[in-house]
Amino acid sequence: MIVIIFGLQKLMHVRLWHEGLLTFTKTTTIMKAFLGMGLLGSNFVRAMLQKGDTIQVWNRTAAKAKALEVYGAKAFDSANEAVRDAEVIHVTVKDDETVDEVLEAASKGFKEGAVIIDHTTTSASGAKQRTEAWKSKGFTYLHAPVFMGPQNALESTGYMLVSGDQSVIKKFEPELSKMTGKLINFGAEEGKAAGIKLTGNLFLLSLTAGLSDALALAKSHGIKAQEIIDLFNDWNPGAMVPSRLKKIAEGKFNEPSWELNMARKDAGLMMNAAKSTGTKLAIIPAIAAVMDQWIEKGHGNDDWSVIAKDSI
Repeated sequence: MIVIIFGLQKLMHVRLWHEGLLTFTKTTTIMKAFLGMGLLGSNFVRAMLQKGDTIQVWNRTAAKAKALEVYGAKAFDSANEAVRDAEVIHVTVKDDETVDEVLEAASKGFKEGAVIIDHTTTSASGAKQRTEAWKSKGFTYLHAPVFMGPQNALESTGYMLVSGDQSVIKKFEPELSKMTGKLINFGAEEGKAAGIKLTGNLFLLSLTAGLSDALALAKSHGIKAQEIIDLFNDWNPGAMVPSRLKKIAEGKFNEPSWELNMARKDAGLMMNAAKSTGTKLAIIPAIAAVMDQWIEKGHGNDDWSVIAKDSI
């Protein structure tokens, strides 16, 4: 007879040797804590519980933490209680100030040598400062921001970014890889992952603002949003992003595919059409102003992407 015993903290694996003898190998489950049960944090916890992890949780609004008990988490009323006995502490809160505040409150319950893994989108300087500060107190801090929405967190898809001490990253790579679709390591520079996350988010903000202007201009022409969706299904401008970025990075502005003078003419047509119907555009006027500056510098016949020249 083979007996397999499951416990909350320990799992007894049974191995049956060819000789018919049984030996038991004891594996200790790592206790984890998760601070911040917003949409992202709560779904991270649900996914971790589904994988068999033992998770202690906390949130300022206690009800959000207690709601996860039905999935197997153990909720606490204070952050320092939630982290007690936890070897790994995950954090997903609002910003730098909140991260510092929550970790300071939780630190009273930190286990010796505990590791803090922070998924909050923060400043690069804040990530660097926390890495140094917690190291001086005997704890490891790793910033691991994500390009993941709540559904990604639940399904362990999307992207997680890390940078910094490579020995720490190597140790926790298996753990973090289970939480996401792809873990991207940006090297030994502390704070680089934070800077790249902000850069990516800037692009997302710009993209949404651009779509808003496109829909506003379409509306001023009596064109429905679905017709723009249909257009993008056939002509996908997003597919141009990698090649456009490469061209900008290479600085090949004297090989125009769309001259700056012509792009500025089109921007004028866009603004005039919007103005005629009382439609406000959010970003095109600002882009047109930058175009004018570069035309004045003598770049009117260059590729319109020359407006990004000083950003390289």
